Amino acid sequence: MLATLDLVLLTVAFTTAHLLRFPWEVPPVHTAPGWTEFLVAPCIVVLWMTMLSVFRTRHPRIVGVGGDEYRRLLTASLLTGAAVAIVAYAVRLDLARGYVAIAFPLGLVLLALGRKAVRTVLAGQRARGRRLQDVLLVGDLDDVRYVGRRIVVTPAAGYRVGGVVTDCPAPDGLVDLDGVRLPVLGGLDRVLDLAASTGVAAVVVAGAVRGGHERLRRLGWELEERGVELVVSSPLADIAAGRVHERPVDGLPLMHVELPDYRRRAGKRVLDVVAATLGLVLLAPVFAVVAAAIRLDDGGPVLFRQARVGRGGQEFPILKFRTMCVDAESRVADLAQYNQGAGPLFKMQADPRVTRVGAFLRRTSLDELPQLWNVLTGTMSLVGPRPALPREVAVYRDFADRRLLVTPGITGLWQVSGRSDLDWAEGVRLDLHYVENWSFLHDVVILARTIPSVLRSRGAY
Repeated sequence: MLATLDLVLLTVAFTTAHLLRFPWEVPPVHTAPGWTEFLVAPCIVVLWMTMLSVFRTRHPRIVGVGGDEYRRLLTASLLTGAAVAIVAYAVRLDLARGYVAIAFPLGLVLLALGRKAVRTVLAGQRARGRRLQDVLLVGDLDDVRYVGRRIVVTPAAGYRVGGVVTDCPAPDGLVDLDGVRLPVLGGLDRVLDLAASTGVAAVVVAGAVRGGHERLRRLGWELEERGVELVVSSPLADIAAGRVHERPVDGLPLMHVELPDYRRRAGKRVLDVVAATLGLVLLAPVFAVVAAAIRLDDGGPVLFRQARVGRGGQEFPILKFRTMCVDAESRVADLAQYNQGAGPLFKMQADPRVTRVGAFLRRTSLDELPQLWNVLTGTMSLVGPRPALPREVAVYRDFADRRLLVTPGITGLWQVSGRSDLDWAEGVRLDLHYVENWSFLHDVVILARTIPSVLRSRGAY
């Protein structure tokens, strides 16, 4: 099905290129402009399809998960273009430049959009429990819990845990994986028999196993004889693939992890300044309407200033449209017993301090717009960890203060992944992942995800 989709999309791309470049030569007439391109296009499509197969862009292990699918797609497409250029030069084949300039970029874009559509459909099916591979989870209890929870909350990866194999005692013989309680089927010595009896497609080894590398190596051979795949979980968590490089040493693949770069980035700052300036100018009418609504609601001040902790632990005044009553800060202690926030966060889904206009501003995230001024002045960025309150920073534990290594942002991984619906630990994990694995493209993706996140208003209260 995927190969058929690719063929249809490439045919559409080259047909569109012909119609745009030679609008008066349809159907083409021999010796007329466009005749050469009409004959060569099927050959290019066949070559492109072949390159997509050679680079295994449709392999079940990569379709629908991660960025490797798109990297292979791009590589195959670029090599197809290079091959066509070399052949055309060698045989003196005169292809219209406008035709090529339309067909190849359009073909690549359509292929990428097609894969994105397939990925969306596949993720939806997997979220409903379809097209999943059943696996056994093997290892120590702590490792099993950590890896199992990641699998459970990410059904798009294509795995479903069918059972747990561990030598560690578990309460009631069950292991809780993010609300999913699975039975411990036995110890490590029974892995092969359990894999055969349960009919799983793979065995996932979480962490180390008793017997070390030699035991793991033999386990792979024994599973191979039974047609069961071996999947080994890396002990490296929340580290981007770009920072990890394999260095083989006498047949042993060593994983080299590059040190993260926390320096200020010129490209990121340019984007912040340009976007903040444009936002302040273009959204000026929105600012005026919101300010008027707040004043008419209760007659209080329009803006709310609050001390937040930024890069390097430096405090700065954050700006927001006021969404609460003017004495909101003094009433925090009275509402402490109703706190629904995790960790040091204070959150209430139905906070009585929120005004009528404020409820709308929070739901639509319009209350965050004045922070564009913070971005322009450099105390904040468009994308970054959530700017924390001083009282939150004072009780940071377990390396949570690493969030202060970079400039806080208006939006970030925490915000686009659920905002207040996420617990404290998960939010910190997402922020630390961003801090250690920053890239300019990652910022662009988060900004793109912010728009649908705001429209859904998930976790906005």
